[in-house]
Order: sequence, then structure tokens, then C-alpha cells
Amino acid sequence: QVQLVESGGGLVQAGDSLRLSCAASGGTFSRYKMGWFRQAPGKEREFVAVTRWKSGITYYADYADSVKGRFTISRDNAGNTVLLQMNSLKPEDTAVYYCAAAPGGGLFRSETSYGYWGQGTQVTVSS
Repeated sequence: QVQLVESGGGLVQAGDSLRLSCAASGGTFSRYKMGWFRQAPGKEREFVAVTRWKSGITYYADYADSVKGRFTISRDNAGNTVLLQMNSLKPEDTAVYYCAAAPGGGLFRSETSYGYWGQGTQVTVSS
């Protein structure tokens, strides 16, 4: 049974950094796409970043425009741990952040492409 467990959220000030971690178990994740989504109060869940298999141990990384240049997604070679390094945080980054996973390709920016989800971790950025 696939399980995703996020950690690393917290309360920080604008301009600070946080690193989120997603630990995956119950499967072989090296060729899975592993993404991060977030949901702010009163808003729909939105795509943040994804790491998806290219070939060998090479992965693509894609980002939402709102976080490009500030956030970095990475994963270990086995794909069991996915990190989201978040720098220069802004109050508008405040949300619950979810890790998501799915085998193969597909529309990686769409949450409907992911079958496995973590429970979420809260990130709050004060101004």
C-alpha cells in the first residue's frame, strides 16, 4: 500500500526558507512522477512543482510560475524521498502543502493525474 508522509511545515516570516520532505513507501517510485500541490484557505488546490522521470536517473523538474526561481524540487535516486526547498517565502505561499505521486506521465500539473496523496503539512508565512 502506497503511503506518502509530508513533514517540514511550520510558521516563518516573509523572506525565510523552509524545506518540505515527502517520504514514500509501499512501492517502487523511481519512475513515478512526484509532485507538490498546495491549498490556501478558500481556494482550490493548485500545482506547485513536480519531478518526473526522464531516463536512467535523470528527472525533469517543472514549477508553477508563482514559485519558479524560489522553490526547488529534488528527489533521491530511488525516488523514495522528495524534497521541496522553499526560499524567499511570501505570505501568499501560506497553504497546506500536499505531496502526490503517480506512475508514468500524464498531465503532471493536474491533480487528477495523481492517485496517491499525503495528509498535508501546513506552511504559514507571516508578513
